[in-house]
Amino acid sequence: MEFISVRLFAEKYGISERTARNYCANGKIEGAFLTGKTWNIPTDAALPERKSKRKVSPLLCTLREQKSSRLKGGIYHRTQIDLTYNSNHIEGSKLTHDQTRYIFETNTIGITDAAVNVDDVVETVNHFKCIDYIIDHAEEKLTENFIKHLHLLLKTGTSDSGKDWFAVGEYKLLPNEVGGMETCRPEEVHKEMRSLLNTYNSLKTHELEDILDFHVRFETIHPFQDGNGRVGRLLMFKECLANGHVPFIITDELKMFYYRGLREWEVVKGYLTDTCLTAQDNYKLILEYFKIKY
Repeated sequence: MEFISVRLFAEKYGISERTARNYCANGKIEGAFLTGKTWNIPTDAALPERKSKRKVSPLLCTLREQKSSRLKGGIYHRTQIDLTYNSNHIEGSKLTHDQTRYIFETNTIGITDAAVNVDDVVETVNHFKCIDYIIDHAEEKLTENFIKHLHLLLKTGTSDSGKDWFAVGEYKLLPNEVGGMETCRPEEVHKEMRSLLNTYNSLKTHELEDILDFHVRFETIHPFQDGNGRVGRLLMFKECLANGHVPFIITDELKMFYYRGLREWEVVKGYLTDTCLTAQDNYKLILEYFKIKY
């Protein structure tokens, strides 16, 4: 029997080398074996089949239980603080991790020597509500109304909500750019979002790459005036929970790799995939600490 490397196997099926190594390590490629630190894969090995059935993950069950009981110090508590702090921080929030934790735990701001932006506080509280929403509705199909409701939860009560040209919970009214790049024009957003959702929802299963592809296309459309990054990352977290994948949090350390992955997705999918797999590994460590199966 002849064997090929992880790199050749990945190139053969159009997946990242990291994904191919994970398949080997999890016993999903029959006949693959290690020589030292190198995987040897049978030349005729097939790509593992996608999962045909979905079931509620132990993590989602635990998140729902701890949310209901308002348990302190568990995975729900940790996820609320880490996901909210990091996603807001990527978008320019000046609140620290400790301030975010304090707001979640006490519903107060706490004493600080520096000025605190009111919108940062409001959006932090709102983001907690968004996480609750995706936990409660994780298994629901993605729709335009679902996505708009997340935006409504995130931006309600902010200074943006008082601007005539800012549509809270609705698609943007004015053209905008992201990172100097043009996005979908306002009059085209509904059509593009409907097409994106129809394509995504038509898939029989949703693998991690499908979720990442949806995220890239969502951010490219950039359907809202502001808040697209946070809504998009919440949707990724939700879809991972819904489809049995370990979710992940893009931290400040991964931010630039994440941006590169978004930019280069159409050319090299591995940049974003590997960044998210690294973030996924970090979240797995937290799950292991709390003894939650994944």
